[in-house]
Amino acid sequence: MNKKYSIAYVLSIGLLLSSIWIGISFGSVNFPFSTLWDKTTDPVAYSILWKIRMPRVILAALIGASLAIAGAAFQGLLKNPLADPYTLGISSGASVGAVMTIFLGISIPVLGVFTLPVFSMAGAACTMIIVLTFARLVDRSMKMETLILTGIIFSSFLGSCISLMVALTGEQLREIIGWLLGSVSMRGWPYVQMVLPFMVIGTALIWLTRRELNAMVYGEERAQYLGVNVKRSKYMILAGGSILTGAAVAASGTIGFVGLVVPHMIRLLIGADHRHLLTLSFLNGASLLVICDLVSRTIIAPIELPIGVITSFIGAPVFAYIFFKQRRKVVA
Repeated sequence: MNKKYSIAYVLSIGLLLSSIWIGISFGSVNFPFSTLWDKTTDPVAYSILWKIRMPRVILAALIGASLAIAGAAFQGLLKNPLADPYTLGISSGASVGAVMTIFLGISIPVLGVFTLPVFSMAGAACTMIIVLTFARLVDRSMKMETLILTGIIFSSFLGSCISLMVALTGEQLREIIGWLLGSVSMRGWPYVQMVLPFMVIGTALIWLTRRELNAMVYGEERAQYLGVNVKRSKYMILAGGSILTGAAVAASGTIGFVGLVVPHMIRLLIGADHRHLLTLSFLNGASLLVICDLVSRTIIAPIELPIGVITSFIGAPVFAYIFFKQRRKVVA
């Protein structure tokens, strides 16, 4: 393996382990990390760490990893550095599916606790298909501006649908509002168990297309000449990205820009080889959201900010920078 990639993997794994350690140890109340395996020192602290803080940190890591690798895959597929589940409106579609499930009280016995993520993934998948279809009808070349504007249009429409359901709701209002703000607070181990299988499936689908993504960077026709089954690869990427986004949104609400910022930074540092870009985005996406969650619960403690606020503060300037840079290239 190239020395550059080896260093990147070591640093990324080190950052992830450090962020998990800091996320578990620090908060409104600080505990030594050793409390995790030493129950006799402080039984109350031991209970808090294992029942509240540990699942929260693990869930933040899973969601951050899911959104980051989905963003990296979408950017590679669409050859667009501004593509991610949030800017393409996919997160909004997943939100509509989840809010509709809560609003209508839908519960399918066969699915059980997986009813919410399944409907959320269905919303994400449908939105992805509609956005790409509409963008292609408007502009067959699917330029960057067309995709982003299409994503904004559908995000606005879907946001109106969510607002309508919120306005009509009764006792579920607090649950929906709290969920929409984006948070991993008080989710517990059941949410970790809910997200984990979908994360594994979605990541596997995207990981299997890592070489195909490298080929598709040079265009679909050239990729076909190289023996790539472009249609199958597209479906795998879209399915994997929708599964990851839907499960993440179902567990934490809408958290924006993770899938935009992380892959872009990794691409700047190590290049666009998806064999490494996907894995490094996965690791650093997990680290970023764990750190953002720590900031959200400590910056104005004891008040806790929604985690989506922190990611937007980071992501919006990065989005503006990437967009400005791309436009300057076009003008030049």
